[in-house]
Amino acid sequence: MSLYPTLEDMKVDQMIKVQQQIESQYNVPSVPQIQNVPSAPPYSSSMVLYPSLGEYMGLELIREALDENIPEYALATNNVSMTVSVPETSGALAGMVAPLSGQSVGLQRANVTHGIRELILCKDKDGKVGLRVHAVNNGIFVCLVNQNSPAALAGLRFGDQILSINDVSVAGYTMERAHKMLREADVNGIRIVLRDRPFERTLTMHKDSSGNIGFQFKNGRIIALVKNSSAAQNGLLTDQQILEVNGKNVVGLKDKDITAEIKNGGNVITITIIPSYIYDHMIKKMNPSLLKTFMDHSVPDDQGRLCTFF
Repeated sequence: MSLYPTLEDMKVDQMIKVQQQIESQYNVPSVPQIQNVPSAPPYSSSMVLYPSLGEYMGLELIREALDENIPEYALATNNVSMTVSVPETSGALAGMVAPLSGQSVGLQRANVTHGIRELILCKDKDGKVGLRVHAVNNGIFVCLVNQNSPAALAGLRFGDQILSINDVSVAGYTMERAHKMLREADVNGIRIVLRDRPFERTLTMHKDSSGNIGFQFKNGRIIALVKNSSAAQNGLLTDQQILEVNGKNVVGLKDKDITAEIKNGGNVITITIIPSYIYDHMIKKMNPSLLKTFMDHSVPDDQGRLCTFF
């Protein structure tokens, strides 16, 4: 999971570090905490997530060089006095979460790792795993996960790439051949190895004072961005299909239902998107009613995955 998922987080992080540097140099007395915000964990030089300026693309951007050649930079950073506190966390990443959105449950649920994992499935009483796939660029991708099916319980998601079924690589297989393998597999112990949603990415955005993020969509496809909005500043693009809102699958839902998910999702919204041309290719042979009626739209647990179904 990205520890600094938004531009807003990065700016706040920079202000925190400048404040802590000033306090350490001049022994500035502590400022009262902002109400209802947890106190910031202690900062140490080892807690560095961004590369230092001196390491950026080999350029000489160390602090001494900036002070000598760009004095206005030093003046600007030394005049920062805003106090912002960081939410607490635990474990090895203590103090290293995003200041504004790192604690968002939606961000945790929507995490796309692009990593590889193995699942073990069994068939239901009808002899099915509840999965439909489609071939894209010589790969086999999940395009439908039936609600309450073994595939849904195992945590498969739209866009997952299946690499092998029962230790047989499916690279270059057709959709029909992959479906035949699943049909002919034994009832129990179906071994699926997959890569986590390689065509997809997640973006986290913050609502403004009016409750808006800054983009418009039609039939789930992003068609316009609002200038200087959180969506635009955080790199959202048009011609992208919305797949998830705060980790919840919205494929096949009506626009009003997607809007409701965004409206009720809190001030920090994480969406999972895929290029529209890939999405269209994956569902072009499917009846739209299948996505609306049979697609799993349940909310994942806080770890972003449902339990594996054995």
